[in-house]
Amino acid sequence: MQFAQTTTQIFDSEKWNGQLSELSQSYQGANPYPHIVLENFLDPEVLDECVDEFNKLNESDGWINYTHYNERKKGLNKLDMLPATIRKTIHELNSPEFLAFLSELTGIKNLIKDDFLEGGGIHQSRRGGFLNIHADFTVHPHHRHWQRRVNVLVYLNKDWEEEWGGKLELWDRDMKACKRKVLPVFNRCVIFNTDADSYHGHPEPMTCPEDAFRRSIALYYYTEEDKPFRRATHYMARPGEGSKKLMVKLDNAMVALYTEIKGWLGSNDKVVSSVLRFFSRKK
Repeated sequence: MQFAQTTTQIFDSEKWNGQLSELSQSYQGANPYPHIVLENFLDPEVLDECVDEFNKLNESDGWINYTHYNERKKGLNKLDMLPATIRKTIHELNSPEFLAFLSELTGIKNLIKDDFLEGGGIHQSRRGGFLNIHADFTVHPHHRHWQRRVNVLVYLNKDWEEEWGGKLELWDRDMKACKRKVLPVFNRCVIFNTDADSYHGHPEPMTCPEDAFRRSIALYYYTEEDKPFRRATHYMARPGEGSKKLMVKLDNAMVALYTEIKGWLGSNDKVVSSVLRFFSRKK
C-alpha cells in the first residue's frame, strides 16, 4: 500500500482527467501530426528527486551508447538498474490509470506498456549530442505483433538555456519543413503519435556547457495488431542536406540490420549498439 500512495502523487490524474475533453481535441487535431506539449506535468518534488538520482548515476554502469552517424546520446533501460524514484515514476506512467488517460487523450484504445523499455527508459546527451530527424521503429523487436503508437517524453532539465539548442523538432510528413520546436525544459512533457511518417528529432549538435546535460524519461506504448507495419527507425536528411543523404541511407541500412539482430537473437541494445558503433567508425 505504501508504494501505491507514493506513486499516486506523481501523476495528478484528477487534474489532467478534468481537462481531457479539451486536451484530446488539441492532441488529435495538432499539426503536423497528433501531439501535445504539457507543462508542469508531474509532481515537481518527485522530479527534483529524479534529477538528484540522475546526478549520482555512474555513466559506465548499464548505459547504452547510441553513437552512430545519426545520433549521439546515452540510454539506460533496465528497470532493475534505475534508481528508486525514477523507477517509481516510470511505474506510474505505465499504470492502468495513466494508460487510460493516454488512450482517451490520443483516441487510441488498448494501449500496452513496455516493461522492456525498448529504446526508452532514461536518456542523456552531452555537449555535441544530437538526434537526426527520423520516424521511430514501428514494431517491438521482442513482440512481433506490437505496433508502436505513442511516445511520452518528460524532460528533466532545469535552467536550460535556449541558445544551447536541444529543441525537439516536429517535421511535416513530407519532410519539407519543421512545424514546431519544443525546448526540453524541466517538467515539460511531449506526447505524440509514432506513425511511419511522424518525423522528429533534435538534429543540431548542442552547445551546452560540458557539465550540463539534456535528460529525459522516454516511454513508448503499443497496440497488438494482426499485421503490423514493420520498419526500423528511419532517418531522413533535411532540405538542403543533399550531401548527407548517402550517409543517412547507409546508416539506415545498419540500423535496420541492428533491429533484425535484436529480434532474431533476443539481443539487447547494449550488445548490438557496440556493433553499430564499430561499423559507423568505418564509414
